[in-house]
Amino acid sequence: MKKTIVMFPGSFDPVTRGHMDIIRRAARMFDRVIVAVMVNPEKRGCFPFEKRVEMLEKACSEMKNVSVIHATGLTAEVAREMNVTALVRGVRNVSDLEAENAMAHINGQLVDGLDTVYFPATMDKSNISSTFVRQLASYGADISAYVPEEVLDDIKSAFEK
Repeated sequence: MKKTIVMFPGSFDPVTRGHMDIIRRAARMFDRVIVAVMVNPEKRGCFPFEKRVEMLEKACSEMKNVSVIHATGLTAEVAREMNVTALVRGVRNVSDLEAENAMAHINGQLVDGLDTVYFPATMDKSNISSTFVRQLASYGADISAYVPEEVLDDIKSAFEK
């Protein structure tokens, strides 16, 4: 029987409870979930990619069928190298869906047969974004409702003045 391997690519700068919800749901549905911390050389992240990988590994440590990698280059090429069946993407709203749909078409053209599976954000997590978390953290606001408990101190300490 063929195992279903999916990849959830993103910057995860930082990982949020919304990301973790998507990872948990994917881990229940698929045999293996690869969380790929993607590095875009045109973007300067708040957290170095090594720290993002470390935080995700902490947050995902209880899920035995989830692994975390870091990658550069095109998502579709990384998916091909990892023998991925489909990409996993979370969508919070119509704007997300439109952008993700465009990327799904491109990825499907780059790697024949590469599908994208969308997970709609749950109502309680639909307002969470990494940008939102970074903004709150930069002002010293309480971010505990938006990030996994395992990485809360890592994120807070990065913004301490």
